[in-house]
Amino acid sequence: MSALRIIGYIAAAILIFFGVLFIWGAGGQGGGGFGWVITGAASVLIGFGLIWLASRKPITASGENVTLKIDLPGETKIEQMKCRSCGGVLSGDNIKLVNGAPLVTCPYCNTVYQLTEEPKW
Repeated sequence: MSALRIIGYIAAAILIFFGVLFIWGAGGQGGGGFGWVITGAASVLIGFGLIWLASRKPITASGENVTLKIDLPGETKIEQMKCRSCGGVLSGDNIKLVNGAPLVTCPYCNTVYQLTEEPKW
């Protein structure tokens, strides 16, 4: 969480707290009357507005690249992988993550298959 969000949440909590105190104090004996109610309501609304602003997600660029690192269990040597169909040598660029499953695309015969882990025993 960024420092601006934390400051926004703290400021919102202070504004809401004092806004509620102003509203409660407006009707008491020696209270400020209707002016305090307006001040308290404005403080509470500004506090909730700050919470809304602080909780918004930042706008990201539409061309943003997302990098996923695949951590394969066991001993996988990508430089020694061969295509199941044609026997062509495969590299790490031929593996893509699709719907949570690592898929291998052979650049020679265009065969696509799911990468499976062999048992260790």
